[in-house]
Amino acid sequence: SATRGRFHPMKIFDAEATRQALPFRPLVDALARMFVTGCEVPLRHTHAVQADDGSAGTVLIMPAWRSADYLGIKTVNVFPGNAQRGLSGLFATYVLYDVHTGEPLALIDGNEITSRRTAAASALAASKLARPDARRLLVVGAGRVASLLPEAYCAVLPIDEIAIWARRPEAAEALAESLRARGIDATAAADLPHTAARADIVSCATLATEPVVHGEWLRDGSHLDLIGSFTPQMREADDACFRGASLYVDTDEAPQKSGELLGPISRGVFARADIRGTLAELCSGRAAGRADAAERTVFKSVGNALEDLAAAAMVYEGAISRA
Repeated sequence: SATRGRFHPMKIFDAEATRQALPFRPLVDALARMFVTGCEVPLRHTHAVQADDGSAGTVLIMPAWRSADYLGIKTVNVFPGNAQRGLSGLFATYVLYDVHTGEPLALIDGNEITSRRTAAASALAASKLARPDARRLLVVGAGRVASLLPEAYCAVLPIDEIAIWARRPEAAEALAESLRARGIDATAAADLPHTAARADIVSCATLATEPVVHGEWLRDGSHLDLIGSFTPQMREADDACFRGASLYVDTDEAPQKSGELLGPISRGVFARADIRGTLAELCSGRAAGRADAAERTVFKSVGNALEDLAAAAMVYEGAISRA
């Protein structure tokens, strides 16, 4: 439960401290518990910001709280013009408060919270949906979230063969090299269709607006994890990826937000009623996971403030327990 701020001055966790506080196996477990117990997640606020020098940005404000202990607010600032300044286009912060008093408990790096809980949510879904003996992982993408997926998946499944594919081969090679330096055996994949056809799990974390993965490549018994498409314009998988597959989502928001689902639904590939369950339903046992070894499963996530709150609470409580 929340510890009153008067006993513990507000703690500050930079990117490195946040990363250290969120190892994947405990984080996956923390997400599973939060999906079972639930929390309040209002609709996020979105605001356009205009500065007097002509630069423009978007501010996303994402609150969540649990009546027993914590209130958290993530602020995400998206400023596309930052590329010209040599800065990242996105900055995020997370502030954790005591829900009883409103006292601030911690200021936490929001980029680390977001990327690590995103990878952990995919691993949590795979622990329910992938074959328990899944060992070959293909990561499509080479960005921040993609770089974390191998470690997250290795925390929950017996993964021993990891391939990375990216539009820019040099990006895939650089990520594979950095994973090997961290003791994770990974190689860059040159042939996407061939590598996808061998994979037990294909996990996509790209900003693609056209399908990158095609259903005809995917083998029986495989699990497809789709992270990238969080707007109606974005898409990573073609319609064939969904045909004949068991489809799950992270939350009920996914079919309203993601081009991954909106497009196929509009074309009659599947109906909303065909979605087998959410992460909350999978974690609580209200939805069944994989039925047999030959079943093909698909998981689509768009992210949720519940996951941020679970991660932030884990960061804070870890620090308190060590104090």
